[in-house]
Amino acid sequence: MKKSIRDGFGEGLIEAGERDKNVVVLTADLGESTRAEGFKEKFPERFFEVGVAEQSLVTVAAGMAEAGKIPFTTSYAVFSPGRTFEQIKVTAALNDVPVKIVGAHAGFGAASYGATHESLEDIALMRVIPNMVVVAPCDYEEAKKATLAVAANGKPSYLRLARQESEVITKPDDKFEIGKVNVLRYGEKPEAAIIGCGPILAEALKVADVLKEKEIDVMVINCHTIKPIDEEGIVKAAKLCGAVVTCEEHQIAGGLGSAVAEVLAKKYPVPIEFIGVKDSFGESARNWEELWAKYGLMAKNIEEAVKKAIVRKSR
Repeated sequence: MKKSIRDGFGEGLIEAGERDKNVVVLTADLGESTRAEGFKEKFPERFFEVGVAEQSLVTVAAGMAEAGKIPFTTSYAVFSPGRTFEQIKVTAALNDVPVKIVGAHAGFGAASYGATHESLEDIALMRVIPNMVVVAPCDYEEAKKATLAVAANGKPSYLRLARQESEVITKPDDKFEIGKVNVLRYGEKPEAAIIGCGPILAEALKVADVLKEKEIDVMVINCHTIKPIDEEGIVKAAKLCGAVVTCEEHQIAGGLGSAVAEVLAKKYPVPIEFIGVKDSFGESARNWEELWAKYGLMAKNIEEAVKKAIVRKSR
């Protein structure tokens, strides 16, 4: 079954508003696209339209947070954090106030819009800011849980949302905790761990099935929180498997792969391969699948990386 991650966010946002009257939502003329419209209909007095002024969007939200509100700012990721980095850093993170930056249409989901609307750098931008929490849910169900979690965490937070419909690979009752990985596939005697975030994890699960038929066992890990990253969970997987492959719909440099590599370089070095965008801008296409194929984000690319990592660990 396929559903949109941004729809999960929209439902989670309404529930967060029901749980806490201090939750407010601000948008920069993109309420429908970011699925903030449902909150507007339910709580019109707690919804604020700032117009096409993303820097003001974040600054106003920071002021509201200083006054005790829990503001969610919604825009496309190319605009926020892409255009609002200074405001996020100075008004939200430096003051350590609970502004929630929601970056929609992240990755290649806006394929027909072209490179200008394909945000492939946002994780890198956000994870270098002190005090910032960075979460990239993998599917519709997890987006709801992530929205509720960041609403209650009391920290400046970045929530990364894909646009396209993607496979729902988690269940409503699956546990979600910021800063803790979820193991999607344990394997019996795994020879490598695939660690990913976002909708690409559906491809990783396909790889696990294909490799199982070839008598190669792998573990699949959902690292939905890039910051604070679950060092203990990552090291445990590396020790068990001896090789790691990371996968993300983002630049390899500065993204999840970089974060995992930093952990392993410090605590338990093992062979590691990276699936992601390799220092390149995106481009226009009919759909996101075409771009995933061109930029090497498909199951076959992950499978090749797993085999390469396993060979490297045996040398």
